[in-house]
Amino acid sequence: MINLRLTKDLLKDMKITSVQDMNVPLFLSWHVNIYNLNKRKHIVFVNDLTRLAIIIDGIRTGQLERLKEKFLLSLQEYLHLEGVKENLINTYLEYGSEVVISKTNSRSVLGTMKEVTFFVEDDFNDNFERLKWLNRLIHKPIDYAKPIDLFKESIKDHKNYNTL
Repeated sequence: MINLRLTKDLLKDMKITSVQDMNVPLFLSWHVNIYNLNKRKHIVFVNDLTRLAIIIDGIRTGQLERLKEKFLLSLQEYLHLEGVKENLINTYLEYGSEVVISKTNSRSVLGTMKEVTFFVEDDFNDNFERLKWLNRLIHKPIDYAKPIDLFKESIKDHKNYNTL
């Protein structure tokens, strides 16, 4: 199961009051926040272990199911563009068949998320070009590694995510 940890602002925007606090591996946990870019609502996802960032738009208030679907689809497309093997992507996304919503629990991940949204500008041709640039920024919490490199390494190393 994949755990999406929504900020208070996003919980309010999605009109969710009760959330479950599940203990899932960091590799399957994502912090999620809402921000505005050029007067459009965007949602940013940051993986707790690798700090990989995924950004989506086109989600309106209360569309939680659409948010889940679009996140998984965007993640799949982005990883495919980054050259991750299809079987590894599919294995990871099998856990996405069950998505649990909970509250944020890591100030470190929230700090990375704030940093990611700080560097996002609208001078990219498409969202995947933006993601490729963002996921090559180094971050201190992951020992100055690039998030995409760490995610690729982690997805290869962890065939069985239940052991994380």
